[in-house]
Amino acid sequence: MNLESPEGEVLLINKPLTWTSFDVVNKVRWLSKAKKVGHAGTLDPLATGLLILCSGKKTKTIEQIQSDEKEYTGTFYLGATTPSFDLETEIDQQFDISHITEEAIRNTFKKFTGEIQQIPPMHSAIKQGGKRAYVSARKGESLELPPRSLTIPEFELVGCELPLVHFRVVCSKGTYIRALARDIGQDLGVGAYLQALCRTRIGNYLLKDAFTIEDVIKHYQLKKEKLKESENESTNNQ
Repeated sequence: MNLESPEGEVLLINKPLTWTSFDVVNKVRWLSKAKKVGHAGTLDPLATGLLILCSGKKTKTIEQIQSDEKEYTGTFYLGATTPSFDLETEIDQQFDISHITEEAIRNTFKKFTGEIQQIPPMHSAIKQGGKRAYVSARKGESLELPPRSLTIPEFELVGCELPLVHFRVVCSKGTYIRALARDIGQDLGVGAYLQALCRTRIGNYLLKDAFTIEDVIKHYQLKKEKLKESENESTNNQ
């Protein structure tokens, strides 16, 4: 039973921790029996928050949604680094942060506000020479990834409980928050990695309006029940 709306759907999902974006797509595809389902912007498994799914004819809007401004909240861990710049890999270096002040962190945040250049992480899906960068990274191979021009209109220090630094950032398409953690740590001279991340907005779409996975299951169960009722009424009226 295909539960997809004739015009397709745009679904806002609150992606759970450890789920891949593709896990969510597969879940919705299985629930809706829709032929075409895609997402408008990947979230890493260790990130949570707003993931936008489009089905049917609405998949034509994916590219436009992907290009919209993003907003995140999260936490950097100062004084240590990992090869992936997040918790996907183990800590490889540690540094003394006793001299780091909140003022120094705020000043560093200012350096990464506005138009910036960012080198993407090796542990990313960017293709270089026809190969995904993360494939090379996991083999211990090194790639020279060119920097990208990005815009960060807002970068706010929300709280400081060293070694934890809580932030909110508004950024353009293609920004890697993991790479931002790396750059913040390098500028402060003590290293940093991304400990937690939540996407709260894509364009005008907000996390507060998103379905949980449980909500999505109920959404399609209700559609299935209504469709069965409609089919039964149609049969009874014949």
